[in-house]
This record gives sequence, C-alpha cells and structure tokens, in this order.
Amino acid sequence: MIQKLEHHRTRIAEKIREVFQASYAVEAKLLGATDFPPLKRPVAGFLKSPNDFFGYHRGAELAGVVEVVPGKGSTHIQSLVVHPKFFRLGIGSALVAFVLDSYDCPLFTVETGLDNGPATALYRKFGFREIHQYDTDHGVRKVRFERSRDSQMP
Repeated sequence: MIQKLEHHRTRIAEKIREVFQASYAVEAKLLGATDFPPLKRPVAGFLKSPNDFFGYHRGAELAGVVEVVPGKGSTHIQSLVVHPKFFRLGIGSALVAFVLDSYDCPLFTVETGLDNGPATALYRKFGFREIHQYDTDHGVRKVRFERSRDSQMP
C-alpha cells in the first residue's frame, strides 16, 4: 500500500532515512562511488524538506519511498528507493506508476547514476527517455530522463 508519509515527524523521517541508507549503499556500490552524497543526508534533511514523500508498505515495514518535487510545469522524482530485502518485487514500478497517476503536469523528470542499470531499465519501462548526461563533482556520471504526460504506461 502506498501512502503519503508525514516526513516532518522525527520517527517517520528516521524510518525514511533507514530505507534511503540501505538502498543508496547498494547504488553506491553499483556506481563505484566512494563519496556518495545521498548517504550523507541527515534526518534533518528529511524533516525540513519541502518535498512530498510517499511510502510503500509491506505489512508493517516501510519497503520503498519516493520523494517528489511537484510543480505546475513539471514534476521531478527526486529519489526513489527500495530497501534491498524488497528488491525485484515490483515496488519501484508501483511507486513510479503512483507518481505518474497522482501528479497532473505535462512533464516528469528523474535522474540516476549512469551505471545504475536497474533504475535506468525501470524509467525506460515507463516511457522516460534520456535527455542529458553529466559528471558530478563527486565523480559519478549521471543521466537525466524525462517523460511527457501522454507517454504510454506499461
């Protein structure tokens, strides 16, 4: 079940951070990153964020989280993380589909590390297309994807 998370509450922010830490540790290894800023995000970074957070629960556990930056012209998926013990269960797909269904805007964007094959495959499955690549100051090559509102859903 997907529901909005009250990330301004400390305990909820801590749970969100736990999923981020577990998921981003795997991504950092995939990317060969030794300095990976998402792993340095403190609980306060979630508590003070103006973004929307939605969680996918499996039973009582928070299995996945999507962080969304909404806008009238475009909506950006800032982060999409799934706890490793819940990989390959369709949670990432469910969260992407949820965002696409929930936000009424003409354009959706997302970024990931170029070498993150699972994330790239997920976004391409939903009709996102690559528009730009760039190097970060922490040594990771990133790719930006976009998708228009009228693209086909899987």
